[in-house]
Amino acid sequence: MKKIMILLIVSLMGIFGCGKNVEKVTIAGSTTVLPIAQSTAEAFMGENDNADVSVRGGGSSVGIVSVLEGTVDIGNASRLAKDKEIKKAKEANIDLVQHIVAFDGIAVITDRGNSVAEISLDDLRKIYSGEYTNWKQLGGSDQTIVVISRDASSGTFETFEKRVMHEEEIIASALNLGSNNAVVTSVKSTEGAIGYIGYGYIIPEVNVLNVDGVKISKEAIKSGEYAISRSLQMYTNGQPEGMAKKYLDFVKSAKGQKIVAKQGFVEIN
Repeated sequence: MKKIMILLIVSLMGIFGCGKNVEKVTIAGSTTVLPIAQSTAEAFMGENDNADVSVRGGGSSVGIVSVLEGTVDIGNASRLAKDKEIKKAKEANIDLVQHIVAFDGIAVITDRGNSVAEISLDDLRKIYSGEYTNWKQLGGSDQTIVVISRDASSGTFETFEKRVMHEEEIIASALNLGSNNAVVTSVKSTEGAIGYIGYGYIIPEVNVLNVDGVKISKEAIKSGEYAISRSLQMYTNGQPEGMAKKYLDFVKSAKGQKIVAKQGFVEIN
């Protein structure tokens, strides 16, 4: 009798289901956008028990390429799609749609022992091109500059390259790291180091330099007064539908934007 009852229960579960019809949303890309995607996905799934949102990093290029290849529903990017990516999308009959989910600024950081408090874009370029090699050239102490950058697949790297370097090459001896967290960890523990990170990754253990006389802040980022500001976006193939649309609507809603702000980024509304 017990076996019959168990079989009956299993059969009923198979017929009626013990849960909702789960709809998956896959997201990949920018490590800068990653904490926004992770935290909003968690909150979204908490409100939608039939949603299964999976998030991974990889860099902005990975996010956009994954959308072009159809391996994800949403590609995160801390930069705008490149002309060659837009061209590739058109050739593949893909409508690459941008969804701005936050604003961000790229903070320039040094270790806490550094006495330099501000820097110009021109001097920053001279450091990263290798023209300046010692902090005394910028009014600091007699100390070798340790240049820390992001890897080439990073949207943060590409924004920095475009806004700061102006087609000059970053010095070959620069330490290229794969995430904002890796840059923070390396800069705070290395005397003479300089690096750049997304605004949301600033911690008290590093110095944040004013750039061209402007202190990085949410207000300066949103107004564009801060020189190295940018939008953060999620890309889709065409206008999103189903659960992907519902998730993106949530991210851009007042509730989603509160999560964006909590992660240290600047809201879009």
